[in-house]
Amino acid sequence: GIEFIDSYVFNKAEYIRFNSTVGRYVGYTEHGVKNAEAWNKGPQLGQEQAELERVCKPNAALEYRAILDKT
Repeated sequence: GIEFIDSYVFNKAEYIRFNSTVGRYVGYTEHGVKNAEAWNKGPQLGQEQAELERVCKPNAALEYRAILDKT
């Protein structure tokens, strides 16, 4: 399967992450937890899921095919 992770970092510390396996945002700081709650209810969640379909899945198929061609 494919796992898409989109991390948000401030001052070298990850504060929020979207993980396609979990299917939602998870906050790692007080600010990140508040943002995760809001983003999971808003349009941001759908945008992340759309990126998985638009970018990750088609490119994963191309990469997999390239690996098979080399073996």
